[in-house]
Amino acid sequence: MIIINKLDRPALVPLQVGITDYEHFAQAVKAVQLFLAERYGKSWLIISNENRLEEAWDRLDDDVQLMNAEVELSATVYDFFGVRDVVYEEGGRLAEQEVAAGYKISNSIQNQLYVYPASEVAFVRIPVWMHYGTDSEKVCFAASDEAILRFMNETQTKRRERERNSITVFTDTNNGVDRETERLTRSVQREDVVMDDKLKKELFRSIDRFFDSDSSFYTTYRVPYKRGILLYGRPGNGKTTLVKSIAGSVSAPVAYWQITEHTSSHSIDEVFNEAVKMAPMVLVIEDIDAMPEHARSFFLNTLDGATSKEGIFLIGTTNYPEKIDPALMNRAGRFDRAYEMPLPDRALRLQYLRQLGLVSIVGEEEEALAADLTEAFSFAQLNEVYLTIALLWYDKEPIDLHQIVRDMKQTLDKGRKQTWFKGNDTVGFLG
Repeated sequence: MIIINKLDRPALVPLQVGITDYEHFAQAVKAVQLFLAERYGKSWLIISNENRLEEAWDRLDDDVQLMNAEVELSATVYDFFGVRDVVYEEGGRLAEQEVAAGYKISNSIQNQLYVYPASEVAFVRIPVWMHYGTDSEKVCFAASDEAILRFMNETQTKRRERERNSITVFTDTNNGVDRETERLTRSVQREDVVMDDKLKKELFRSIDRFFDSDSSFYTTYRVPYKRGILLYGRPGNGKTTLVKSIAGSVSAPVAYWQITEHTSSHSIDEVFNEAVKMAPMVLVIEDIDAMPEHARSFFLNTLDGATSKEGIFLIGTTNYPEKIDPALMNRAGRFDRAYEMPLPDRALRLQYLRQLGLVSIVGEEEEALAADLTEAFSFAQLNEVYLTIALLWYDKEPIDLHQIVRDMKQTLDKGRKQTWFKGNDTVGFLG
């Protein structure tokens, strides 16, 4: 006997010996449908799931974690099957609530029937036994066509609200596109971005104009409502920080697309179809030079679509601009502008070290010396210099800026030349 919502209720389907997996599944679907009809006094339709209801399942997952009163845990499908999950929350905002970090007990989505009584829709993930273990099938029920349409429209509105506090990550895999939603646990403000003022102003002005509430600029001047920019430069020069600041400061959904060797015409089509549903939105493609050769032509044709990709602000990043297909550049609807993220000059190095808080450790004179000594350092390398100094200061060790920078330059030079060993002596087993 399973206790559901403080009501003693047996599982809807007893496990039986000698019937097939499909028969178990079919019995479970029928049992849920009959249970809904009996409990709510009306017949319920089975809604084809495919990939069209993923937004609804994401909403259910959030609502269950937050114990939203809109959703009701109505029944368990099979007895002797887990009904609780142990989850770890990183902390941050989930929907409209602040979530503290730590382990928590949550009701399982699998094997349990969840109903939105006011919306007249229901969801259940029914366990299915396979030769390799246990899987599950998602099934949605609705009291009418109108009910599921109302629910999906409402879900889309709620999704946009939720995605303003999170980033959607698309990853191309061997089994299609994997989608995850990651909450923004630490936002990067625009003032945290250290870069040339003129370039910074131009970039954010372009973004802000795109996300104006009425997009009147584009309609008035008959400009296609889509935009593409490419950020290029050496690793560690602020491309990712800039993108994070965009994600944290625009009132629109932001998605990352991780290109892999599995990227194909199918995954490209799937990602852009999802992006259009989120529009107006920002789609970030990191390391765009990694686009497989066999998928590039389809990718270019997708970007050229006249209206199907409207509402997408596309940002590509690369450390190797020379590997970028020239056909991507300087064509409206693809990447309209390319911006170099160069190594910081002395003024920017000083600004970045000041922002990190170096002056509070070594004082203004030594801070200025650190900016002088670190010529040709990236922001990531400056961060490592700061960390080294901070650790020495914490341990009350002497701080020699010249030696710290010299040691780092030697390490960086070894990495550049791939010469890691001083001599030919070896220690260990010789073959």
